[in-house]
Amino acid sequence: MGNVMNRGLDNCVIGLTAILVVDVLWQVCSRYVFSSPSSWTEELATFLLIWVGLLGAAVAFREHAHLGIEYLPARMSPRIRCAVEVLALASTALFCVLVLVYGGATLVIRTVSLLQTSPALGLPMGYVYLALPVGGFFMTVYSLQFLTARLSHVPSADSSHR
Repeated sequence: MGNVMNRGLDNCVIGLTAILVVDVLWQVCSRYVFSSPSSWTEELATFLLIWVGLLGAAVAFREHAHLGIEYLPARMSPRIRCAVEVLALASTALFCVLVLVYGGATLVIRTVSLLQTSPALGLPMGYVYLALPVGGFFMTVYSLQFLTARLSHVPSADSSHR
């Protein structure tokens, strides 16, 4: 299940990025080659960038590709480092659930109920804002996976001596 989810998320980010590249290329060509810029391409690029950014953040989180400071953890005992990692992962999961999933879902529901649409595409804005709870869901799943893996490998008290 996890591997299918990972591949699906990866393929989605790749596909959305490819569409984003084609969209921006069309915008450049229509503006500078045909002297007739498309009105909808900038809006589509913005919406695609939101989705690529949030889903890409989930992929980066899964791959441990986000920036991190290793100076302090490298100088901690294994047990203290484990406790700090558990606290960081639990905080990340809580943030993702409260802000991204719950807050994003609330935003989507309100936007859909107000029938808000984008100006150029006429797209319901709920589809755009849906990137928040979807990206937050993936980040929550990954942070909980890392948290359970970390908790299953807690260093013993003997390994805490340096």
